[in-house]
Amino acid sequence: MTYALQNRRARFISDGVAAASPQTLLVLLADRLVLDLGRAEAAQRAGDREKSNTQLQHAQAIVAELDAALDHDAWDGAAGLASLYRYLQRELVTANLTRDADLTARLREVVEPLADAWREAVSGVPSVSTTVPSMRSALGGTA
Repeated sequence: MTYALQNRRARFISDGVAAASPQTLLVLLADRLVLDLGRAEAAQRAGDREKSNTQLQHAQAIVAELDAALDHDAWDGAAGLASLYRYLQRELVTANLTRDADLTARLREVVEPLADAWREAVSGVPSVSTTVPSMRSALGGTA
């Protein structure tokens, strides 16, 4: 892919994310988290430390943004979700430090149903015009 084409692709993605509702951003972040974990696992199994580190650090950034955006007063389940985010953060660090592809795979298996649940929940929620800049930046990361 040429440099100009890469720039146009990045701009297209950036513009799409900028126009997305907070609900859509939530689903995009969850999907990207699953993608990062899959890529990290593959890199770990291939012995590519640099790529696995990059993917796991991006996954950590996404979880941090999800946690920061969590409104603890909005619903009773927020504390449980916050606990899950803290667990994911700890285990992502461990998976990165130990280069444990099996742990990374288990984390992906935890996150996949969560991403599916967010997608299902958001499909019935009307869009709002509120922007969430920090969540948008977390989507950037590594492609």
